[in-house]
Amino acid sequence: MFSPRTAPGSGRRQQGRTTGRKSVSGAAPGLLFSPRRTPMTPRSTPTRVQNHTITETAYYDVQTFGSSLPVKVMEALTVAESDDLISVKVNESGWAWMVCGERLIIWKICQTAVAKLSVCKELQLPSSEYTYTADLVALTSAAPLRMATVQSISVLAVAAEGTARFWPSLAHEGTYTESDVNPGDLCNFVVALRGGSFVLSSVKNHLLRVSADSSGKLQYRPLQQGQGMLSGIGRRVSSLFGILSPPANDELHSVLWVEGTSCLYSLTRSSVSKWEVDDSTEHQIFSWDTGKALTESIVDSIWGSESNYEELKEGANVTYLDMKFSQFGLVVLAAAWHRSDAPCLAYFCLVTLQETGATISDQFTVEVTKYSCPFQSEEDLQATRFVLPDPPGTTALLYNKEMVSACSTGTSRAALPDEKISFNSPGDGIRGGGCCANLPVFFSQNSGLVAVVARESTSILPETMEDSLCSSLAAAPEISTMETPTRSEPIAQEDKTKMLKTAFLQFCRNDLVGAQTVTDDLFPADVDGEEGAELDSVVVQINLELVDDYPASDPRWAESVLGESAGFPLTSLIILHQLEDKMKAHCCFMDFLLQVGLLDRLSQVTVRSSPMATRLLLCEHAEKLQAAMVLKNHHNKHAELVNRAINIALQRNNTPVPPSLTAADVFFREVSQISLLFDCLVEEEERILKENPADSQEWADVVLTVNNILKDMLQAAGQYRETKASMYRASENAAAEPEYIPWTASGGVGGVRTVLSHQHEIILHSVYPHADSELRSALCEQLVALLDIHLGGYVAQLSSLLKQGPSGTRHERYDSLEMEYSQRRSELLSPLLELGQYQWVAALAEKYCDFDILVQMCEQTENQSRLQHYMAKFAEQNFADFLFRWYMEKGKRGKLLSQPAAQHQQLASFLQSHQHLSWLHNICINDYQNAHRTLYSQANKETRYFVKKKTLLALSKLTALASDLPKDELSKQVDDIVEQERFLLHQETLPRRLLEEKQQNPDTMPLLSTHNLIQLYICDDNRQANEYDFKKALDLLEYIDEEDSVDIDSLKCEIFSKALRRDDWSSADGSDDPLEAAKDSIFIKILLKLIQEGVPLQTYLPDVKELLEQDELSSLKSKPYFEFVLRANYEHYLQAQM
Repeated sequence: MFSPRTAPGSGRRQQGRTTGRKSVSGAAPGLLFSPRRTPMTPRSTPTRVQNHTITETAYYDVQTFGSSLPVKVMEALTVAESDDLISVKVNESGWAWMVCGERLIIWKICQTAVAKLSVCKELQLPSSEYTYTADLVALTSAAPLRMATVQSISVLAVAAEGTARFWPSLAHEGTYTESDVNPGDLCNFVVALRGGSFVLSSVKNHLLRVSADSSGKLQYRPLQQGQGMLSGIGRRVSSLFGILSPPANDELHSVLWVEGTSCLYSLTRSSVSKWEVDDSTEHQIFSWDTGKALTESIVDSIWGSESNYEELKEGANVTYLDMKFSQFGLVVLAAAWHRSDAPCLAYFCLVTLQETGATISDQFTVEVTKYSCPFQSEEDLQATRFVLPDPPGTTALLYNKEMVSACSTGTSRAALPDEKISFNSPGDGIRGGGCCANLPVFFSQNSGLVAVVARESTSILPETMEDSLCSSLAAAPEISTMETPTRSEPIAQEDKTKMLKTAFLQFCRNDLVGAQTVTDDLFPADVDGEEGAELDSVVVQINLELVDDYPASDPRWAESVLGESAGFPLTSLIILHQLEDKMKAHCCFMDFLLQVGLLDRLSQVTVRSSPMATRLLLCEHAEKLQAAMVLKNHHNKHAELVNRAINIALQRNNTPVPPSLTAADVFFREVSQISLLFDCLVEEEERILKENPADSQEWADVVLTVNNILKDMLQAAGQYRETKASMYRASENAAAEPEYIPWTASGGVGGVRTVLSHQHEIILHSVYPHADSELRSALCEQLVALLDIHLGGYVAQLSSLLKQGPSGTRHERYDSLEMEYSQRRSELLSPLLELGQYQWVAALAEKYCDFDILVQMCEQTENQSRLQHYMAKFAEQNFADFLFRWYMEKGKRGKLLSQPAAQHQQLASFLQSHQHLSWLHNICINDYQNAHRTLYSQANKETRYFVKKKTLLALSKLTALASDLPKDELSKQVDDIVEQERFLLHQETLPRRLLEEKQQNPDTMPLLSTHNLIQLYICDDNRQANEYDFKKALDLLEYIDEEDSVDIDSLKCEIFSKALRRDDWSSADGSDDPLEAAKDSIFIKILLKLIQEGVPLQTYLPDVKELLEQDELSSLKSKPYFEFVLRANYEHYLQAQM
C-alpha cells in the first residue's frame, strides 16, 4: 500500500505539484496536541517567535515553549565556541538535557511563562577522544519520570569509546561510578528501559543491557537474541519465524523504547527488530528484513513512474535515518538518492509499518515528502531526524541543523500541506528536539525551546465545501463553548446537528480544543441508549449532507440565475471538481470523528430496512463518491447513453430539473442515490438492443459500454472499501456488529445484485449467441469482472457473519446465506463452463473456491495435472477430499483409486470413512496387512448379504496370506476365516428347490442366522430332505451362541422329531425285526453318521422319553410298534458304541 506515484512530494517532481491545498490522499490535519490528554492553560500556551527566520510560513507558527532557559544553559551557550558541537534532547516527561563539550546540563522544562523552583543540574562527563551527543545520555527512575523527584532520578552517560559514568541520584552530582562497557566498537545510543536499566548500542549493532547493582556498580550483558522456542536453531529455519541472525557489520541507525507496551525496537541498515522487555529479561519477537520489500517500495514510490525505471532502480540507494512509534504503527524515516540524477538530490520518505502477530505486515504506507536536499554524503543525511507527536501521529516534523519540515505520514486522510521552516539566520540552528506536552519541541540556538504548531486560521476543508457548510449554519446563532447548553438541558436533534457542524468547522480550522469542548458537551462519554443512537443519526445526517451538498460556488444553482448561461462549456469539469471536494470534505469529517473520540462510539443505523454499522455507512457514502467520479468520466465519453439513463432515473424519482441546470447537474449532486443509475442503464441497453439489428455496431457497442460503466463504478467502490478499510475498522473492544450487506450487493428491485443478475442473463441469452468471436471474447472478460463483483458481495456478507459471536440465530443465517451463495455461484459459473470458457471459469472458481466447477472443468478437459495442482493449492480447504467425494458420488471409483503416489496419503485418510474401498487402495500400494484388516472387519460387520460376506471373507484370507503378518497371528486369522466359511457353506448348500420354493435368489439372498438355517433344512417345504440335510441341521447347533437365547436341547429334539416324521412307520408289522424294520429310515442313517464321526450318542442323543413327548411325534405315539422300534434301536446303538 503506497502513496500515489502521481504525487510523490519529492523535489524531483516539484514541478508537478501545486503550492496550494494538498490532495485528500494525503494525511490528516497537522493537529499537534491532544487537549483531552494534555490540556494547556492560557499561561502555558507558547508565544510566537518573531526572529527565528526571515521566511514567512503559511501553515505553521514557531512559538516559544515554556519559561526562559536556566542560567547554566544560557551560560554554556554564551561561552561555547562557534565550532563546538551542542546537542540537546527533549524528553516527553518534561526533562531536557544539553551536551556541550564534556558538560552535561539537565533541567526540568517549566511550562509556565515564569520559572518557579526550576531544577537544573550540571554533571561532568568522562574524558573522550570523540564528541559527545545527547543520544549517549539517558535518565531513568523507579516512578514515571514526569513525576519523579530529583533524588530518585538516575543518569547514565557513555562516551563513544564505551566509558560509562552512572549517577545513582541526580541530586548528588559528585556521586557516581565509572565502568568500561565497550561493546566492541563506537557507542551511538543509550536508551532507558523499565526497572532502572538501560540499553547501550553501538554503530555495528551490538546491544548491551546495562543496570546498576545495589552498590551503584554497572553490570552489563549482551541483549538476548532469538530466545524462546527458536533458541539455538539455524539462521535458515529461524528466518521462517521472522527472527534473522544479524549480518556482520550491520549499521544501527535508531533504538526506540515504547513505554506503553514495554517493547524495544532497533532499526539497522538491513532490519527492524523488536523485543518484549521486563525488569530483568527480554524476549526477541521478530527481526524483519528491510532489504527487499521496503527498499523496493521506497524506490518504486520515488522513481516508479519514470520511463527508464527498470534501469534506475538498479542504481538507487536507500538509507534509514530514524524511527518513532505512533498509534498507526512504527514510522521509519528513510532517504533515497540516485547518483546519475542531475542534480543528485536526496528524497525523504516516511514509512509506516504495521505489526501482525510476530512480524511486520506486508501492507505498509510509503509517503514521499516534499522535502529534499542536494546529496553530499550518506553521513550528512544521518543528521536528519524527526519527531512525531502521538496522538494524532499523522504529522511528522523532520529536522536537521538548518530547518524543520512538517510532513504528512500518509496514514490519515486530510492534512495541511508540507511546509519547510528555516533556522539558518546568523548564529542560529537546531541543536535537537523531541515531544513534550504532545507538542513538537526543538532547541534553537537563538530562541531556546520552541514549538511548531499549526496556525488556527488555516482550514483543511476545500473552500467551496467550507462556504457551503458555513451557509448551512448561517441561520443558526453562533455557538461558543460558553454558550453550549448544560447536560441537564435537553438539546433538539436539529440543534445538535448544527452544533456538531460548528465543532467540525472548528476542527477544520485547527481549533481542536474548541471542537473537543463542543463535542464533549454534546455527546458525553458516559451516556448511551437513546443519546447513543442520536449520535449515529446526527453523524450520518452531516456526512450525507456533505456528499449530497449543493455546489456553493456554482452560480447555476443560485435561484437568481433564471437561465443557463452560455459561458459554461466546462460543465463536466465543474461536476468532477465538486465530487473531488466532497471526497475531501468526507475525509476531513472522518478525521474529525477520530480526533474528538466519536468514531469509536458509533454504533449502528437502519439502512435499506436492515441494521448496518454506522462506520460502514460512512464508508458507503465515500464509495458512492468514488463511483460517481468514475461515472462522470464515462459521462464525458458516452454522454448520450448516460444522459438517457440519468433522465430515466430522475423521472422515476419525480425529480425536477431547474431550467438553469442540466439533468447531469441534478443527478450528480445527490451522490447517495448514484446506484439508481444501474437499473436505468440496463433498461436503456435493452431498448437499444431491441431497436437495432444484431449485426449493427450500435447493438454491440451498447452492451460493451454498459458493462464497462457497471464494472468500473463498482470496482472503484470496492477498491476504496478495500484500501481504506483501516479508516472504517471497528475498535478491538467493539460489540458485535450486524450483518454487513454492501450497497454493491443489495438485492430487491433496482438493487445492484439484481441488476448484475439481469445483465448476466442479457449477455448470455440475448447477446452472446449472436456475437462473433472477437465480441464474445470481450463479453466474457467483462462478464467475469461483473461476476467477480457479484460473488464478492456474498463473501463480504459471510465474512461479517463470521465476525459475530457464537449464536444459534447467526449460525442459521450463515448456513442459509452460504447455501444461497453456493447455489448462485454454480448458476453463474455453469453457463461459462458449458460455453467452454475454461480460462475465465478457472479464474473465478479458483478465487471463490467453487470446487465442483473446477472438478467438472478438469474432467471435461481431461486435465489431471491441473487437478493435482488444485490439490496442492487448496490443501487447507480439503480440495482432495472434495474430489474424492465427487468421484464417489459420480461412480468414478476407478479414477478415485488411480490417484498418483503424491495423493496416496490423503486418499488413505479419506478412505478411512469408506472402508468398502480402502482395501482396494491398500492393495494398490501393496499394503496387504491393512487390506486384510479392513476386509476382515468389513466381513465381520456384514449381516445383510450372504454373497458379500462370503466374498469379503475370501478376500480377507487372500490378503492375509499375501501379507507379512507374523506366523502365529496369520494362522489364527486364517483359522477363524475358515471356520466362518464352514458356517457359510451350510447356507451355500441349501437345496435349490427349497430356495425356489422360498423365492430366494442365491446371489441376492440375505445372510441367514443359524436358527433360520436349521429351520430351512428341517422344514416341511424341504420335501426332498434326507439324512444329510438333518445332519447339517445338527451340525449347525454348534454355531448357536449362548447369547442367542435358544434352547439347544429342545432344538435338537425338534430336529430328531422332524427326521422321524419323514418315514412311514405304519407299514411295519409286529413280526418284523425292529432293527431290520428301521435300517432304511432317515433317523437311523443320522445315527450311523454320528457314530461314524465319533459322536458319543450316550450324551448327544436326547432321552427317548423326552423325544416321544415332542408334539411333532403325537401322531406316531398312537402306534405302539413305533415306540417299540424306536426304543429297540436306541438300546442297540447305544450298546454298540459302549
